[in-house]
This record gives sequence, structure tokens and C-alpha cells, in this order.
Amino acid sequence: MGKIIAIANQKGGVGKTTTAINLSAAVAILDKKVLLVDSDPQGNASSGVGVASAELENTIYDCLINDVDPHEVIVATDTPNLDLLPANIDLVGAEVELVNKLSREFFLKRMLAKVKDDYDYIFVDCLPSLGLVTVNALVAADSVIIPVQCEFFSLEGFGKLKSTINMVRENLNEDLSIEGVVLSMYDSRLRMANMVVNEVNNMVTDKVFSTIIHRNSKVGEAPSLGQPVIIYDVTSKGATNFLNLANEFLQQNTDSIIKDKTMDELKEALNKA
Repeated sequence: MGKIIAIANQKGGVGKTTTAINLSAAVAILDKKVLLVDSDPQGNASSGVGVASAELENTIYDCLINDVDPHEVIVATDTPNLDLLPANIDLVGAEVELVNKLSREFFLKRMLAKVKDDYDYIFVDCLPSLGLVTVNALVAADSVIIPVQCEFFSLEGFGKLKSTINMVRENLNEDLSIEGVVLSMYDSRLRMANMVVNEVNNMVTDKVFSTIIHRNSKVGEAPSLGQPVIIYDVTSKGATNFLNLANEFLQQNTDSIIKDKTMDELKEALNKA
């Protein structure tokens, strides 16, 4: 049975979708069967893995509102072992249409239960807000990964999200845990970035991933071509960061990376592909 991980932060612009795309792809490259769920009406996670969701007949909206079987909506991506449950602007309507539904917070949980056994890991890219769709993601999830940008205002968003997670845990999903905090967009030359790293480590000493995602031009360029950075340029620092994060994530879940192949050998094989 697959583990469901929500990637969430109520503050926008912290690298949430970038983390969702690239961590999902890196875990998939490490020989795990992965589903990336786009639960943001902007559909950036979908386009970031090369799927033009605006052109699709059905999306996650139809699964939530029209009870379409997710097996009919999930699409394969060009990244080995990585599938996508896409989203587009239609999902905006779900916030309104779910309001008067019975057990409205549990629609995504029930829907993902239909495909949970098909995957090792399911990553849900959440909206940068505390709406009903985001609450659905937190109720469906086993754990949460929180991307925090290495800038001062990100600390405010981090504190608010911790409160939200506690609220969901107390009222809707008592098993929800924090998988870890991912520090992103790090520039070692900036004093503020180093201050944020220290502050976050002081706030949650046992829940911060040791892998830090550095600012890297390749990470920013990759979505324009509909590719995770590990596919776009496996030799880049961004690809190395996310491979290391994926390995750390798997080890944390007592899982193992692809057998008989070192990170360098894996990158070399991808570079030749």
C-alpha cells in the first residue's frame, strides 16, 4: 500500500511545486512507482512534467466532483515510473461545489484509496492556501513535506502551516505527521539564507532534511520544457540535490535506493538516455 505525502505551505513562492515535481521524479528514477497528484488549479505540476492538462477531457476535478475513476484520468509521464493525476482551472469550482457535500473533507482520501495500492508513493502538490481542496489533501495524507524558502517571510508561513497541521490532526486526521522540512532556494552567499537555515533547525530539530536545495538555473529552466530537472540536466547541481533528497526520503522510510547502482552510475545512465 502506497504512502501519501502532501507537499504543502500556505505561503506561495517557496518552491512547493518545484519540490513536488522534482522529488517525485527523483524517487521514481530510484526505481519506485510514483504518482504525482496535482491539486492546484494552475496546473503547474502537470505542465512541469510535460502534460498540457487544459487539453485533457478529465482531470482531478472530475474525480472529486463527478466520481470519475482516477484510473481513467491518470496519465504516464516521460519520466520512468512516474504517473500524473492532472489538474486545470476547473478545480477552482471544486472549492465551491464541495462546500455543501457530506463529509466534504474526505473526498480526496476516498478517491486516492482506489489507486493507493498501485504505487509505492503518492505525492500531492497542494494549493498555497488553506481552502477545502488543501484540507482534503491533508486529510488524505499520511505525512506532510514542508518546503521553506531560505528567506525571512517564509518563517511566517511555516509557523502558520504547523498550526494548520495541528488543527487537521486534532479534528480530521489524527495520524498525520510531518515528514520533514525541505529548505529550498538556498544561496550560501546570503546572510539571511544562513539565518533561516539556523532558525528552522532550531525550531524543528528532528524534522529537517539534511539535504538543502540550492538556487540553480537548471531547476528554473526545466519546467519550460515540461521536464523535471533530473531529466533536463542530470549533471546539474539541482538534479544532484533532488537525487540526494529522494535518497534521504527513502532511507527515512526504511526503503532502499536502486540496487547495485551508485548515484554517479545512475546519473551517467540518465545522461546517456
